This record gives sequence, structure tokens and C-alpha cells, in this order.
Amino acid sequence: MPHFIVLQQDYTHIWKDSFSPAMLIAERKRKENISEYIVYMYQTEDLLRAYFFDIEDLKRNVIDHLPAEDRQAALEWYTDLARRMQEQGLEKSGHLKETQDYVKRLFNLHEQLLKTDQQYRQTYSKTAVHIRNSMEASGGTITNPVQAALNGVYGYLLLKLNGRPIDQEIMPAVTAFGDLLSYLSFRWREREH
Repeated sequence: MPHFIVLQQDYTHIWKDSFSPAMLIAERKRKENISEYIVYMYQTEDLLRAYFFDIEDLKRNVIDHLPAEDRQAALEWYTDLARRMQEQGLEKSGHLKETQDYVKRLFNLHEQLLKTDQQYRQTYSKTAVHIRNSMEASGGTITNPVQAALNGVYGYLLLKLNGRPIDQEIMPAVTAFGDLLSYLSFRWREREH
């Protein structure tokens, strides 16, 4: 079974391709590891927000650093994402409906595996306390255990990317979230291919 990013303890590889054609990275991640795809799309949404959906500014600071042959496709991809986010009212927060549809499908797989897959149940039982704590900390805004795990991994990535100190007390939760998402993504890929 392939390991999810959490098991590597270095999440920055999700973004080390930042100046590669983003839409190709997203497509590759969607096919290879659905959890990484979702986290990558969350990061892309936040990138567009950081630029206040100013595509010209994004073009100057991100797209123009791509190889010349990739710039037009990247510009179209970011422009389309920005348009969809604005149409869906996601200027300040939230995630694209199509990305959240993948989260819902991953949750459905989670529910199915809890009933049919002993190894998944064992993995989930090691993660359950961390998921419960995360959902309680959200004040009821997160009720989906898969979403809680994704948010935990993404939160950790943001801390690392922003050079913030990492409290080692959170690492057991981050690792558990990664194990769970790794297994889910592995089963997802088996079913999708």
C-alpha cells in the first residue's frame, strides 16, 4: 500500500511542484491519491484568495514563472477556478463544490469500509479519538470524519509552509489522519481503476 504524505513527515512535497503546470499536478494527484488531490485543491483555493482573485497579479507572480509553453493553459485553469469560486461565493472561505463532492464520495467509501474491511476498521480505531477531538474543537461545524482528517493534514501543511512552529503534541493526530487518508486513497484508487 502506498504511504500518504503524513507517513513521510514532510508534507511540502505537495507544493514543491508549485511552479509546474498546476492543472497537470492536480490531475495527476486526482488519479494517484485522491486525498492529496483534495488538499492540493484547498491550497489552490487559498492561493487564489491570497491574490484576491486578481489573475493579473497571479500571472505576474506565479504563472509567468512557468515554462512558456505551459503559461496559457495555467492561466486558463486558474481563471476558470477563480470564476467558479466566485460563482459559488467562496471569496473568503469554503471549498469548491466539485472538490467537496470528492470528500463526500470519500466519506461514503469510509462508511462502506467500516462495514467490510477489518484493516480499515483497525486504522480508523487508532484515528477515532483524534477525529473526535478535531470535530469537538470545530464547535460542530465539522461532522464528517474524513473532512476532519483532511483539515488536520491541511492545517499541518499550512503551519509548515508558513514556517510556524509545530507543537509535537499534534503529531500523533497528524500521523493518524495520514494513515487513515492513505488507506482510503489506496482503496479509492483500487475502485476507480
